[in-house]
Amino acid sequence: MSIYTCPHCGKKAFGPLKKALAGQMNSKGKPCSHCGGLCVNGKGATIFNAVFSLAAIIAMVWVFLNAGRIPFVAFWEVPIQIGIVLSLLIIPRLVNAFFFKMTESIRIGAR
Repeated sequence: MSIYTCPHCGKKAFGPLKKALAGQMNSKGKPCSHCGGLCVNGKGATIFNAVFSLAAIIAMVWVFLNAGRIPFVAFWEVPIQIGIVLSLLIIPRLVNAFFFKMTESIRIGAR
């Protein structure tokens, strides 16, 4: 089920899973099934990933530093840290799959 168009040829060649795994502008990207051009999620996806990663790292450091002072955080520190790491892996891909426009890969040496 292809619902997203390729920026190279304009044909519908990407489904949500393939689009989610295409990556941001610093990645190689995924090839279009029609023309073979490499496509990535656009600038908005890269900015979202950077902001979300920074917020998650700040949250990890805050939990680590305040676990001794707050009893709830002390008891649940390890599951909270695991949840933050899993959110770093899952949430940007989910957001990439449904919200950002695809663009051509501009990475040098990608082909």
